[in-house]
Amino acid sequence: MLVMRKKTEELLNELNDLKKNTLINIMQIQFIFLSNQLDRLIAKMPINHEIFQPFGFLHGGATIILAESVGSSISFINIENEKKRKFNVFSIEISTNHIRSIKIKKGILFAEARIFHKGNILHFIQVNVYDEKKTMISFCKLTNIIIPIKKTCQ
Repeated sequence: MLVMRKKTEELLNELNDLKKNTLINIMQIQFIFLSNQLDRLIAKMPINHEIFQPFGFLHGGATIILAESVGSSISFINIENEKKRKFNVFSIEISTNHIRSIKIKKGILFAEARIFHKGNILHFIQVNVYDEKKTMISFCKLTNIIIPIKKTCQ
């Protein structure tokens, strides 16, 4: 069990290191939990005025950025270690239902991704987005494709 916990901590650190100089970093998304079975990943993102739309509510696009970031990342960590350097993960479809609005100016959003199909080419992910009180804000369905990296001639 201790070995598995160390492995999940290493994977979380890897995800948090990979976000440097990306939109994930700009949005201040932090990966905070990974299950031992690698089938559940949780990330958090601060709520602030910069991610609101002009009418004073949380922008749906900010929620989708959080959901897609955690959903793509769970696919990435579920590619076997030796394949990670040879494959890219791309989201090819995301469907989001926003069920509650947020008007508060400060707080934290959480996204919990669960992988429910892990094929060689396609991964199907469910992502629930909720607030600090565990109130559901949005739920998403994400389809990721695993594509080999092609070597290009220069």
